[in-house]
Amino acid sequence: MEDTAFSRLYVREIRISHEIPEESYLRDLPVVRHLLSTEGLALTRRVTFFVGENGVGKSTLIEALAIAMGFNPEGGTINFRFSTNDSHSDLYRFLTVGKGIRRQQDGFFLRAESFYNLASDIDQLDQPPSFGRSVIDSYGGVSLHHQSHGESFLSLVENRFGGHGLYILDEPEAALSPMRLMSLICRIHELVEKDSQFIISTHSPILMAFPGAEIFELSEKGIQSVPYQQTEHFQITRQFLNAPEKMLDYLLK
Repeated sequence: MEDTAFSRLYVREIRISHEIPEESYLRDLPVVRHLLSTEGLALTRRVTFFVGENGVGKSTLIEALAIAMGFNPEGGTINFRFSTNDSHSDLYRFLTVGKGIRRQQDGFFLRAESFYNLASDIDQLDQPPSFGRSVIDSYGGVSLHHQSHGESFLSLVENRFGGHGLYILDEPEAALSPMRLMSLICRIHELVEKDSQFIISTHSPILMAFPGAEIFELSEKGIQSVPYQQTEHFQITRQFLNAPEKMLDYLLK
C-alpha cells in the first residue's frame, strides 16, 4: 500500500509558505504552526486520514488542499463553481502541493457541511434549458435531495467516483450510519484498486480502520503519524464500549 517518492500518487507533499502575515489567525492553528516549522508533510499512502480534536485545523487544511488542487471551495469537481457562502480561509494562497508525475483523470471534493448546496447546484444545472445528458445521470439518476442524507452521499460515491482520481473528503461520516460507513470502506477499497488516492478528514474510528492507511493525528503538539489502535479516537471509543455504564457514571457525576 505504501508508495515511493516517484509513485503513482497524485499528491505527495504539502508545504506552507512563511509568507503568511504575522497577524493572520491562520498562525494560531496548530496544523499551520507545525507545517511552518517543518519542511513539509509527505504523503506516502493511497489513503491518508487527518484526525484530531475540533479546532486544530484539519478541515481548514483539507479545504486549502482542495482549492489548491483546483476544486470548488464548497465542493464538487473542478468544474463546479457555485458559491453560497464565501467562508473559506485563504490558507490555500500559502500552500504548496508537491504533485506526482501523473495527473488524476477524475476527482471530487466533498464537504459534509455544504453537501446540501452541492445537491441544489446539480438540480439547478439540470433545469431547462439544459442540453445533452443530465448532470444527475452521473450521480445515480435521482436527485440527491430526493434521498436521505446517507443514501445521497453513497449514491454520489458509488456513481460519480469513477477511479483514477483524487478524492478529498471532509468528515464524510456525518452522513452515514456505522453500516453505511462499512459500505464506504468497501467503495474506497474498490477505487484504490482503480488507481485512486483519498485524503480524508474524519472523527470516525470505523473509517480510519481502513487497512494500509496512514493516520496523521493533529494536536497542539504538532502532526504525528499514529498507528490506528494508538489514536485517541480508537482508545476512547474502546473504553466507552467496554464499560459504557462506568464511563457515563464518571462523566455525569
